[in-house]
Amino acid sequence: MTRPSTVSDTRRGDTATDPPAPGPGTARQRGRQPRPGRGGVLAVFLAPALALFLLLVLTPIVVAGYASLYKWNGFGLPENFIGLDNYTRAFGDPTFRGDLRRGLVLVVLSLVVQLPVALALAMLLNQPIRGRAIYRLIFFAPYVLSEVTTAVLFTLVFSPNRGLGEGVSRWLGADAGAVFADPDTVLFAVFLVVSWKYFGLYMMLFLAARQGIPKELSEAAVTDGATAWQAFRHVTLPLLGPTIRISVFLSVIGTIQLFDMVWVLTGGGPIHSSETLAVTMYQFGFRRFEVGYASAISIVMFLLSLVFALFYQRIVLRRDTAGAITNQGGQR
Repeated sequence: MTRPSTVSDTRRGDTATDPPAPGPGTARQRGRQPRPGRGGVLAVFLAPALALFLLLVLTPIVVAGYASLYKWNGFGLPENFIGLDNYTRAFGDPTFRGDLRRGLVLVVLSLVVQLPVALALAMLLNQPIRGRAIYRLIFFAPYVLSEVTTAVLFTLVFSPNRGLGEGVSRWLGADAGAVFADPDTVLFAVFLVVSWKYFGLYMMLFLAARQGIPKELSEAAVTDGATAWQAFRHVTLPLLGPTIRISVFLSVIGTIQLFDMVWVLTGGGPIHSSETLAVTMYQFGFRRFEVGYASAISIVMFLLSLVFALFYQRIVLRRDTAGAITNQGGQR
């Protein structure tokens, strides 16, 4: 006699035929699926940048260093090996030594005049004055122009007999165009043109850094009895330190490599009075076809920039870079 099936039997049968529920081991196995290696991904994304860096940066440095050891006119392969004679010639050349001196003058003027003026304007435009957005645009606009465009603009403005600046200066009883023809004033005239173009960049850097400083800090200093100058000197200025140090670095490196505006404005003249290292290098390399000597000058420029960059980062920017690394590690 057969026993009728019950609900419990049906449940047992259903349970027996159902697939097993996934356990924790199955989920763990799913998590162990192979993933692409980080090394391969990094290699794919870094390879184009490394190739460009090798081709456009390292290779020219190596070629210039090799060519500087030869007396070579740039045609064919260098064959006349002369060792370090090109470097000895450079440091014995009055024009080259003058380039170093003029470069130092431009660096000092940039640090003493250009950056302080940019900082003062940034602090002024941070105040709630009327139309400050227009002023910011006007002061920053010259930086958008290229170096060649800026030089051509000032060449036209101070062109003899037809330039606007020349006409206004003569109406005032002066001769502004003569500053580019006088060996005693041409370097300062070039510096004014360079400052006109670049001070807007530093102004915006300082302004952005100033707006990142909480107002409560200065207000607390004033509440404690500090004057506006004391609050700026002891609160705002130290917090602007990283931006100021970066601006100094950019200004010095840019001055060492200054070429475009000087070449278009004066060509290095009169009588080498506004010549820089880059202009001298161009003169010997592409006008006189003394490529070996020009390569030696370029290597000197590279070493000056490299030594300054390493020294500045090691001594001046050490605290800033250490803080950035520490913050990055904390975020991870």
